[in-house]
Amino acid sequence: MFCQTCDAKRRTIVMKAAVDLPSRKTGTDHVFETLFGQIVRLELLPGTKISETETAKSFGFSRQPVREAFTRLANLNLLLIRPQRATIVRPFSKEIISNARFIRAAIELEVIRAVARNRDTSVDAELRANMRAQRDAISRENAEDFHELDYQFHKLLCRASGNAFAFEIIAANKAQVDRLCMLSLTSQQAMETLYADHEALLDALFKRDAETGERVLRTHLDRLTPTIEALYTTHRSYFEE
Repeated sequence: MFCQTCDAKRRTIVMKAAVDLPSRKTGTDHVFETLFGQIVRLELLPGTKISETETAKSFGFSRQPVREAFTRLANLNLLLIRPQRATIVRPFSKEIISNARFIRAAIELEVIRAVARNRDTSVDAELRANMRAQRDAISRENAEDFHELDYQFHKLLCRASGNAFAFEIIAANKAQVDRLCMLSLTSQQAMETLYADHEALLDALFKRDAETGERVLRTHLDRLTPTIEALYTTHRSYFEE
């Protein structure tokens, strides 16, 4: 359903890692960032076996940076490293997803309160530009671009709150649901719904209306609940027993 003329461009998009990487990337950073993107984009499906040796060979690195990247991905619950057994892309876990969503909501609600109370207005132009880009992605029916812009939108809100560091924690937990989003965030209607949430949230925050902002955010984050239940039925093999 995606705009085929944008396919080459879409494939160049690298999902942001769970923390901002330093400007000078190490071999570990490169492997981590690449595999993180492949896992989140479901190019590597839950349950897929992944070899440290083969990965090192494909990147042209020694096994050490690959081992370190695997450990970082395992710490994000994206890989399952099993001694004496094959490492696999970790299946979805309803418990881990629930915990991650709780942590994200708690932090982002504080971010919203801070933005409404005393936002950094120097971020306003970037937020508006992000919204225009979201609208463009929807018109092109490009879910992958929209997903990346959604990521950046919430990151910009943290900056506007004066607590940019908070996004590191949000992103680490957001990674747990990003894969689910790639299964569900494919229709234009789904993107339109999330865009409307973003629009209502930004409107409330620019009006310094914290109460409305919190209500919109709760609704926005809760939209994933029926999606998780539906995917648990339709993609049961992707979930842990």
